[in-house]
Amino acid sequence: MPSSVSAADRRDVATDYAGRHPGWPAKLGPLVVPAGTVQLRPPRLLDAAAWSAIRLRDREHLEQWEPTATGSWAQRNGFWAWPPQWTSLRALARRGQSLPFVITVDGVFAGQITVGNIVRAALRSAWIGYWVSSQQVGGGVASAAVALLADHCFTFGQLHRLEATVRPGNEASVRVLRKTGFREEGLFLRYLDVAGAWRDHLCFAITEEERGDGLVARMIARGQARLP
Repeated sequence: MPSSVSAADRRDVATDYAGRHPGWPAKLGPLVVPAGTVQLRPPRLLDAAAWSAIRLRDREHLEQWEPTATGSWAQRNGFWAWPPQWTSLRALARRGQSLPFVITVDGVFAGQITVGNIVRAALRSAWIGYWVSSQQVGGGVASAAVALLADHCFTFGQLHRLEATVRPGNEASVRVLRKTGFREEGLFLRYLDVAGAWRDHLCFAITEEERGDGLVARMIARGQARLP
């Protein structure tokens, strides 16, 4: 920005820029769970190697739950597939349409969590989706990530409702949503093309009023997590 622009003008520009995508970028956590210390941060271009290594290794763990896409698993999740995905995630975040984060455990890349399809105005709603390394399943990582990001969405993100859809057979993900306070709203028939067929999905949701003192605070009170 040119030096001739006043400090007040720079503040106005910064405020307008943040107002178009409240809640991003940000760093969330830390929160300690059995698997380790969970934190959320914006994705980086340098995440390519870690992202690809987990995705390629965990094909069997992940593919059955993810939307059908063109190209082979190796093509979609190889090292060079990350830069265009990273660019797209940043572009959506800067337009205020998404809040993309990387999940880390003890500082190591462990998955992703994203709030997408953000609609403002009278609706102030979005969906939340996540995946976690197979080596971290069952250690409270996904629950911590969902709690951290949901709390963030209802405060700094200025949202009122979050929705999550999951296949009925994905018991681990269903447990995460119930554990963090999402309620089941119903079944969407033939909702999404996953693993080559149109699959039914359960719909879960939570609103700002249901958050109470916070999802993270709720986990801590139940002994499921603690602050470092």
